[in-house]
Amino acid sequence: MMASESKRQLVIIGGAEDKDGDSQILREFVRRAGGIKAHIVIITAATELPRDVGENYIRVFERLGAENVRIIDTETRQDATSSTALEAIASATGIFFTGGDQSRIISILKDTEIDAAIHKRYSEGAVVAGTSAGAAVMPDKMIVEGDAQTHARLETVEMGVGLAFLPGVVIDQHFSERGRLGRLMTALMQEPATLGFGIDENTAMVVTDHQIEIVGEGAVTIVDDSEMTYSNVDVILKDEPLAICGAKLHILPHGYKFDLQTRKPILDQPSQVPVPVSTNQ
Repeated sequence: MMASESKRQLVIIGGAEDKDGDSQILREFVRRAGGIKAHIVIITAATELPRDVGENYIRVFERLGAENVRIIDTETRQDATSSTALEAIASATGIFFTGGDQSRIISILKDTEIDAAIHKRYSEGAVVAGTSAGAAVMPDKMIVEGDAQTHARLETVEMGVGLAFLPGVVIDQHFSERGRLGRLMTALMQEPATLGFGIDENTAMVVTDHQIEIVGEGAVTIVDDSEMTYSNVDVILKDEPLAICGAKLHILPHGYKFDLQTRKPILDQPSQVPVPVSTNQ
């Protein structure tokens, strides 16, 4: 069972997505992965409760009509060479990373046979999705951990390698709910990325090639520092506050799109045409 080979698709979820109601985001994932013919594998490496978490997603995906749903339970790196798991990935049209601890995903799966197999299926057209910790690992450099609800300081964020499905960006999840703007800005200053994405809960950014569409009840906050006019990152000590000038900020809710190549929102609907802001007092 093969997904479309013409596009690479990611469904990157900010966490706490609806599993019991309309399940809009998970529904979109199943639809893109083949609908009622979807073959989905659930990667539970992030969680210490793989059976409970995995079975919860099996319930949702089967309710939505996916033809075949399987859990790949990898508790150690040795598990990441399982022939059964590799066979399941080879026929998957959708691959889903659960939440938990993103460091577990990297320590167990990075540079293993399963990692290579997932990237191969992604390049062939399988849809790759991840929620919370599963979203954090999508870039090549990820936020391992960091303080939230604080001003930007270099000491507040630890960065590490990710799985590189969407290189050159930084992603943070549970964004508005946990006040993580300072954390995202700090991560951007630590890595040579020009775009940072903060994804709210029950919200996803669906990436098709170089275009992003927002799905869900919250928003995605996008920070573009490609035209930043000043930062003090080269002159401060680790525990001193960052100064950042000239970075762009976009906040996009459901239905809005963003172009990764032009680094601009796509305003192609009448309701999305910007309204001039009056300067009259």
